[in-house]
Amino acid sequence: MSEPTLTGLRVTLEVAQRGSFTAAAEALGYTQSAVSRQIIATEAAVGATLFERHARGVRPTPSGEALLRHARRVIAHLEAAGMEIAGLRDRVAGRLAVGAYPTAAATLVPRAMARLRRAHPALTVSLWEAGSPAQLRRLRAGRIEVAVVAVGEGLPDYDLTGLHREVIRTGRGLGVAVGGDHPLASREAVHVDDLAGEPWIVGIGKEGDPQFGAWPTLAAPRVAHEARGWQTRLGLVAAGLGVSVLPGLAADSVPHGVKWLRVEDPALVLKRETVMVTAAGASAGARTMLQALRDESAAFAA
Repeated sequence: MSEPTLTGLRVTLEVAQRGSFTAAAEALGYTQSAVSRQIIATEAAVGATLFERHARGVRPTPSGEALLRHARRVIAHLEAAGMEIAGLRDRVAGRLAVGAYPTAAATLVPRAMARLRRAHPALTVSLWEAGSPAQLRRLRAGRIEVAVVAVGEGLPDYDLTGLHREVIRTGRGLGVAVGGDHPLASREAVHVDDLAGEPWIVGIGKEGDPQFGAWPTLAAPRVAHEARGWQTRLGLVAAGLGVSVLPGLAADSVPHGVKWLRVEDPALVLKRETVMVTAAGASAGARTMLQALRDESAAFAA
C-alpha cells in the first residue's frame, strides 16, 4: 500500500462525517471536483474503494471504515504533537478551574483536558460539572475561569455582557441512542422516518439546563419514560425501554448496550449551541484551555 496524503485523509474524514462529497466540499471550502480528486487519489494509494453511493449520498465501505479508524488516530496524534511542541515554547503552569454542562463534561472537556496535560504538564486543571446558569455565576465570581455552556432555543437568554464567548462546533449535531438489541442498532445512521412510532425516553431537570424531549420534528411522538439525568436515560435505553435523543457530543460516552445513531432529517434546524465563555483578561491557562477545546472539537468534527 502506498501512502495517502494528510490532505487526502482529512478529506476522507470530512466526506464520511458529512455523508456526501458536496457537503464535504462546502465544509472544507473546496470544489466538489477537488474533493473527488482527493478521494480518488486516496483510493489509489490504499488500493480499495472507500465509499459507496446510496440514495441520500455516500457511505463508507468496509475498507473505508478501516481507513477512517486509523485516519482519526493519525490526525489526533499530529494535533497532539503540535500542542506538545507549542508547550515546549510556552511554559504554562498553575491551576485552572473549568466548568461544563453534563453533555460536554462527558467527553469533549475531558479530552481537551488530556490534550492540555500533554502540552502543559505543569498546569493542573479541575473540572466542575453543572448547568449553564450555575457556571456563569461561578465564572463572574471568579471561581472558574472557563465555562462551557449551552445556549439557544428553550434555554434562558443568559446575560453574557462583558464576557468573551466562542461557539464550539463538533459537526455531529443531534442523534438518537438505541439499545444494542434494537432493530436499528446494526446501522450507523437512520432517517427520521425510521423513528416514527418509537417509544421515547425524555429528560427533565432544573430550569436552565438543556432538556431533550422526543425527536423535535416528529408529529405526536409517544413518551414512555422521563428521567432527570442522561445516565439514567441511557440506562433505560440499554434495557430496551425506548430510544432517546442524544447530542453527538456525547456519542462516545454511551454505556455498553447502547448505540448512538446519526439521524438524517432535512426538516431539522438546530437552534442550540455549545459556547466557551471566559471573563475579560483570561489567564494564559484559560487561553490554552480554549485552544484545546477548539482542537478537540475539530477532532470530533473529523
